[in-house]
Amino acid sequence: MNHAIALRTIIKKEVQRFIRIWPQTLLPPAITTALYFLIFGKLIGDRIGTVGGASYMDYIVPGVILMSVISHSYANVVSSFYSTKFQHNIEELLVSPVANWVILAGYVSGGIIRGLLVGVVVALISLVFADIAVNNVLITLSIAVLTATVFSLAGFINAVFADSFDDISIIPNFILTPLSYLGGVFYSVDMLPGVWQTISQGNPILYMVNAFRYGLIGVTDVDIGIAFAMTGGFSVLLILFSLFLLHKGVGIKN
Repeated sequence: MNHAIALRTIIKKEVQRFIRIWPQTLLPPAITTALYFLIFGKLIGDRIGTVGGASYMDYIVPGVILMSVISHSYANVVSSFYSTKFQHNIEELLVSPVANWVILAGYVSGGIIRGLLVGVVVALISLVFADIAVNNVLITLSIAVLTATVFSLAGFINAVFADSFDDISIIPNFILTPLSYLGGVFYSVDMLPGVWQTISQGNPILYMVNAFRYGLIGVTDVDIGIAFAMTGGFSVLLILFSLFLLHKGVGIKN
């Protein structure tokens, strides 16, 4: 079987799936973002002033954009792949001569595309509230793609182990959301007491958000090289682990 055809088919199916229900996948983040910018940026931001030499509104824009990329790239893959398991459509892929890497790449690509598309929607909304001039296009795009890749893979792994629809909401609610809000989206690490600064440095989302912030407005709390090394390293590890799970048939063949 032509792997290119199989990969293109899976990606097309994934993209059509979330485009078809755009009022549920693309509209809510636009509304939520507008509320974030209105409440945090306008009402609270005027009281805070500047952070890292940038206005508070400009400071939170990159974090809000990347937070949307993270949540939607993750949600797309975990819901889609688990639904494939639940409806027993996964058997069609397993009996076909489709390589495991094609299955993984197809679902992850769908998550990346949705995450980046939502990021673009959020970025367009932000232009109503802030005037952002991109500091470094290459860093901005590369960290966005890497971040979407990491959380698409994480969503895939969650879906593999999930036994019910309740299982696919545990990690987003109790791990992903807290890490996102504590990842420097709405504040600088320098604002925290010493011990909390140290604790925050163990949050990988902090590095992703700050690298993306540097790409957009040139402000960061972390070393950009470390941020890219960490995000790239997570991508490689999660890819290898996902392929291992597919090879063993964990959560799929039993």
